[in-house]
Amino acid sequence: MKAFFEGIQYLFVDLLFLPLDFFRELELSNWWAANTLNWLFVIICSVAIVYWIKQLKLHKANNEENQDTTAHSFFK
Repeated sequence: MKAFFEGIQYLFVDLLFLPLDFFRELELSNWWAANTLNWLFVIICSVAIVYWIKQLKLHKANNEENQDTTAHSFFK
């Protein structure tokens, strides 16, 4: 049983977290480059929020939005 958990440890620590170790070492020389994954996620989330808000405005302008509390069966 111990070998199973050591195998999981090897998989995550030595293989899957290897790119994150690279970013950790890169942070000492260039903070902006080390946080490229974070900036990528921020950009993706920002674009998704802008798209979502535009769609909400579009549905509200077309009076397609049903704000009645009985619009969903679980509100009854």
